[in-house]
Amino acid sequence: MTDGATPWAIQAPDVRRIIHVDMDAFYASVEQRDNPALRGRPVAVGGDRLRGVVAAASYEARRFGVRSAMPSVIARRKCPELVFVPPRFDVYRAVSARIHQIFARYTPLIQPLSLDEAYLDVTHPLLPRGSATEIAREIRATIRAETGLCASAGVSYNKFLAKLASDHRKPDGLYVITPRHGAEFVADLPVERFHGIGPATAARMHALGIHTGRDLRARTLEDLARHFGKVAAFYHGVARGVDHRPVESDRPRKSLGTERTFEHDLYEWSDMAAPMTDMCQRVWHGCERRDLTGRTVTIKIKYNDFRQIVRASTLMQPVATAQELSAHALGLLRGCFPPERGVRLLGVVVSTLLPRAQVKVQQLALALGPQSPDSVSIAGSGVGRRSAGR
Repeated sequence: MTDGATPWAIQAPDVRRIIHVDMDAFYASVEQRDNPALRGRPVAVGGDRLRGVVAAASYEARRFGVRSAMPSVIARRKCPELVFVPPRFDVYRAVSARIHQIFARYTPLIQPLSLDEAYLDVTHPLLPRGSATEIAREIRATIRAETGLCASAGVSYNKFLAKLASDHRKPDGLYVITPRHGAEFVADLPVERFHGIGPATAARMHALGIHTGRDLRARTLEDLARHFGKVAAFYHGVARGVDHRPVESDRPRKSLGTERTFEHDLYEWSDMAAPMTDMCQRVWHGCERRDLTGRTVTIKIKYNDFRQIVRASTLMQPVATAQELSAHALGLLRGCFPPERGVRLLGVVVSTLLPRAQVKVQQLALALGPQSPDSVSIAGSGVGRRSAGR
């Protein structure tokens, strides 16, 4: 383990070089950058209201125990001096796009995880550099120079360890886990620190006497499979510092959605139908910007006792308009009326995504119906030319 600049300069060519870049307190840092009066103060991005939730917290706020996804009322209780700032997602997306342009100077193999973090495979970088560590150091310096923001980076030979490494020296840190030290680094980590092991799985592991990477490594694959099913192979590998997952630069998006928490409990249909329709409009706008549609519509309802239900419908034909999406979502919502308790949150998601251009081609083919061989050839050629030109 090192933060030096030479760990892979002489490594075998088949050793992958992976960087995980994670922006430090991204949303809050953007707000502090753009408003000097917020610098050095505890800042929460989110709603300062009874039902508000913290979307992000500055490091000054984190010292008081304020965390993302925490109800605003609890955050305020932990830190009375907390400054709440409404989120500006358009700004965050613009900054994120600029950061990804910096990544693209070094490699085309970029896998975004969110607006503020990504994996980069720099095994064969676009710019000649002595090591992956040197590239990570240069990327961090460039981000700071061009955006005024700090990023932490982890460098390793696989994605699992690179992400662990980026967490190790936050904020504004750089850490490297070499192939020689990967298994050693993992051995003494609590399983809660393993990405891919959530609280419920960690509790199950604790019940089995598995508390650290070393404990996990002591279990056979067969034993883990009995308790954890298909994901056992992943646990078995990462406990030994092994992760063969590639950086997937063209991984397709699986869903688009949004949700809203209300300041007061909702009971009436008229109070829920309007925000659900508005959310459908926003989700469809996101689909149009990405030229996507989908066949599965899902709604989420969270009651005032925090119990949550999900209802979904997979359609024969993909959604074609915002009005159609609203009709399906409202139909699912209608099936949950009258509500068992007051509703504090609603959400809607479109999944089973596919390109809208593909749907148009399929619809045109259906509209044309059976054709003679000559006419099919002409229509097929025309459609093909239009699709290729999109």
